[in-house]
Formats: sequence, C-alpha cells, structure tokens
Amino acid sequence: MTPSRILPVIVFSQFAGTSLWFAGNAVLPELQKSLQLQEGALSLLTSAVQFGFILGTLCFAILSLADRVSPRLLFLICALLGAAANVMVLFAATSITGVLILRAATGFLLAGIYPVGMKIAASWYSGKLGKAIGYLVGALVLGTAFPHLLRGLGATLPWQAMLLAVSILAAIGGILMYLLVPDGPHLTKGAKFDARNMLKVFQVRDFRAAAFGYFGHMWELYTLWAFTPFILTYTLPELSASQVSLYSFAVIAAGAVGCIGGGYLSQYRGSAKVAFVQLLLSGLCCVASVFILQEPYFIVPFLMFWGVVVAGDSPQFSALSARTAPAHLVGTALTVVTSIGFAITIVSIQFTGWLLQNMPPAHTFVWLAVGPLLGLLALRRLVRA
Repeated sequence: MTPSRILPVIVFSQFAGTSLWFAGNAVLPELQKSLQLQEGALSLLTSAVQFGFILGTLCFAILSLADRVSPRLLFLICALLGAAANVMVLFAATSITGVLILRAATGFLLAGIYPVGMKIAASWYSGKLGKAIGYLVGALVLGTAFPHLLRGLGATLPWQAMLLAVSILAAIGGILMYLLVPDGPHLTKGAKFDARNMLKVFQVRDFRAAAFGYFGHMWELYTLWAFTPFILTYTLPELSASQVSLYSFAVIAAGAVGCIGGGYLSQYRGSAKVAFVQLLLSGLCCVASVFILQEPYFIVPFLMFWGVVVAGDSPQFSALSARTAPAHLVGTALTVVTSIGFAITIVSIQFTGWLLQNMPPAHTFVWLAVGPLLGLLALRRLVRA
C-alpha cells in the first residue's frame, strides 16, 4: 500500500523545484533597469531557460540517466544545483551574458526535476497515473506562477530577496524528495547506456501519437505563459506593476485546476479523451483571442479560462507517453519527449515576439492555434482506441 505522504511530498517538491523556471521573468523590470535591456528581454530570458532545459533533457535522454540512476538522488542533485545557479544571478546582474548563462544553466538542471518527478510518480502510481501526474503537473504550473505571486505581494521587497526565496524553496523541495520518497515499487531498473534508446521509443505507434499531441500542446503553452504579462499590460494599461503580477499569477496558476480536474476525469473518461477536449478548447481560445483582446472588459475571465485549458491537457499527455513507452525506458521516453516539446516552445516564443513587432497584438496570438490543430490530428488514434 502506498504511504499517504508520498503524493503530497512529490507534489510539493515538484512545485518547489519548478518555481525556478520563471524566477527571472518575475524580476524582469529590475534586470532590465540594471542591464539596460530592451523590451525584447522577456523572450530572451525565457528562451535561455528553455534552451538550457532542452540541452539538459537531451543529455539525460542520451545517457538514459533517469533509468540508470536513482530518480530521487538525481532530483536532489539538480534541485540543489538549480537553486545555486538561481542565486548566482544576484552576482551577475551587471552582465547580460552572465545572466543568460545562469538562466540557461538553471534550465539545464530543471531537466532533472520536471521529467524525473514524473518518473518518480510513475514508480508509485501505475493504475492511477493520470490522476497522480495531474497533481504533479498542477504543482509545476503553480511553481511556474509562484514568482509572479512573490512579485505581486512583495513589490516593495528587493528583487534579490525574491530570487533568494525561490532558491531556498527549490533546495528544500529536493531535500524532502530524497528523504521522504523512496524508490517506488513499480520502478523498473536495468536500462543500459545506448544512445539509440531515445530513438527506439518512437518505434511504438501509440507512443508517437501521444508525443505528437504533446508537441502541438507545447507550441501554445509556454508562449501564452511568457506573454501573459504583456497581454494584460496591452489590454489593461491602467494596471500597476503589482496588479499585472497578481493577475499573471492567477492566469498561470489557473492551469492547476485544469490539471487536477482533468486528472480526476481521466479515471472515468480516459486520458486521451480528456487531453483531446482540453486541447480543442485551448485551440478555440487562440482563435477567439482575435476578438477578445480588443474587448478589455472580458480579458481577465477569458485569460483565466484559457489558463485552465491550456495546461490541463499536459498531465494526460505525460500519462499517455508513460503508458505507451517501453517499460524499461519510461524515464528516457518522458525526457526525450519533454526535450523536443521545449525546443518547440523556443521557436514559438521567438516567432510570437517577431509577430508582435510586425502586426497588432490582437492578431498575433491566433497563430498559436496551429499547435492545437496538429496535436488534435495526432491524438485521434488514441481517442479511437
């Protein structure tokens, strides 16, 4: 019987570790002032983290680390080193190169937190994986939003204190994971180093369907999160900086509702159907943004709903990937899919930043609908099954 503490500890540790993700975005105004950055700094800082994460997941996948090393030990090491890299931004705030390198290093180490946390959950919860990963990705969503909450509530605090608080939280999460969550009963060991492991997983047709659905979802997800403060500032220019931060937190954190609610629904309707419906709804939000971004009275409830459905399908894609991957390569499969997915986010974020310089914002975010459309086409196979 699974001890009652396991899931809460995994969820908290995932929340704590992933709060490192957007820590740089939350203190962006101060960094812009310190480094005399242009408005394009948002996409630059976000892409640095994504780029580091891609390199990290690629290295972890090639080496099959999540299937060869104790996942909780890997999680601990990466949480501690990620916290250290985040703190070092305090000493590099006079150099844009230094800040970008440290944010990329943080992203690299997040490769040992996010997908490895899912591997740990899969080792404990095989029958109710959709529900368990729903909580886990919900924690990721809250961790991503948390720096915005810190900034909104502590706008008068030094930005250095906010970065330090996030780093301490991440370190605590790693320690708790290692001390309180032993290796699960469903943990499969024995994978040998083979650089072809990351290609072998794509030989399974159902795994390919889940993976390509996830790729379409990722085209939209992080771009919306990265540009939520911009959308709020553009549509509601009367908002103060702290209000923009609090609304940004609410929009991003709303995704936890979609993740956890979708996790419960997956027990009755199946992960494929839940992912399909939420991906469809988020795609429709992309299209509706053409009209809603011109109506400031509706923007907050619209963004809240979009925040729920844009993230709510993510845990079900991860559950589908874990279920359809070869049993001895689950960690590698989750890592390589995550790596490709985040490579897609860099293209999407940079493309959206370019569009914003060349067309009205109200006509920009409709292009995010391309991802959900392609994801829905890929997911049809699993929905029929």
